Amino acid sequence: MKKVLGVVSIAILFVSCQKNQKNGVEANAESVQNSINIKKENTMENLKSGKNTVTFKSFGVDLVGDLYLPEGFDPNKKYKAIVGASPFPQVKEQIPATYGPEMANRGFIYLGFDYLGMGDSPALPGEFKQSRYMFRLIENTWDAVSYLGTLPFVEEIYGLGVCQGGSIIASAAVTDHRIKKIATVSGMMAADAFQWTDKNVANQTIAAANASMQKQYETGEPDYVAPFGLTDEQSREEFVGTAAVPEMAGESYDYYGRDGFRGPKAVENYTNMHIGDQAMQSLISIGEAYADKIAQPTLVVYGKNAPTAICSTAFIDKLTNEHEVVALEEFSHVDFYYKPDAVKVSTDAVADFFNK
Repeated sequence: MKKVLGVVSIAILFVSCQKNQKNGVEANAESVQNSINIKKENTMENLKSGKNTVTFKSFGVDLVGDLYLPEGFDPNKKYKAIVGASPFPQVKEQIPATYGPEMANRGFIYLGFDYLGMGDSPALPGEFKQSRYMFRLIENTWDAVSYLGTLPFVEEIYGLGVCQGGSIIASAAVTDHRIKKIATVSGMMAADAFQWTDKNVANQTIAAANASMQKQYETGEPDYVAPFGLTDEQSREEFVGTAAVPEMAGESYDYYGRDGFRGPKAVENYTNMHIGDQAMQSLISIGEAYADKIAQPTLVVYGKNAPTAICSTAFIDKLTNEHEVVALEEFSHVDFYYKPDAVKVSTDAVADFFNK
């Protein structure tokens, strides 16, 4: 229990930090123009094997995605398609850029995309970038499914979510039966035990998010914070040295940190700084509350010894549908993001499940 509490403190405590960023309106205007340019340049006739940059409508704006197509793609054939959902606070150049090619290599179409206000996708007018609100992520996912449904070469649509993406996919699938199967990897579906075990910490997080919302309403300016206490400038030693659970902090830094595998140096569109009121939505776990209502066959892949394992096991306990579980002792939570052995195990399992 002590270990879980320490992880909670890292995972949800919002630490206010300042960062030199472009004016929120200016950054959003750039995203709007970029999505317009992408829409003009990419048409159905230009689709090819590999990565294709596409756009689709959600909340009235164009979200930007990468559509991965299998080798030898033939638009006259039919394919199984996957809508991908990424971890908080990622963009499409992170998990989707790893799982997209892997699933395409296994014969699937895979759509990874930037959610509203993230990466290349604009925020709503009058709002700001780096604003990944959970309820909107679900609707973005429904619109991604709608977009895949317009493609004449798509036969069936499945959902694949990693970390928070597992919660997004599980939540979206409750009332969207166009998604025929779902799979989660290191998923945060049943996050209540992880996020609410220490209610004092949860309430501190809520208080910080409430204050951030009020501040933004009154000033009209974005309020950027470091959700995990990790900024874009910290060294590994600085971040891990102050962490309550150094092992988990080290894992996180090796992926998200300044010098990490997919950190701000490696991914131009990525930053560890985000709008400070997002916890008001992310602390509500829809996928957990409605797990017993999910009708679609479900695959759950997770590391048995990962601090986040409870988010998968508690979800599994609530499922009443047809489901399969792949629990592995040798991999931790972040291993499934990018380490070759872990990614191969998870993508092989997902491909086998979706092909049944």
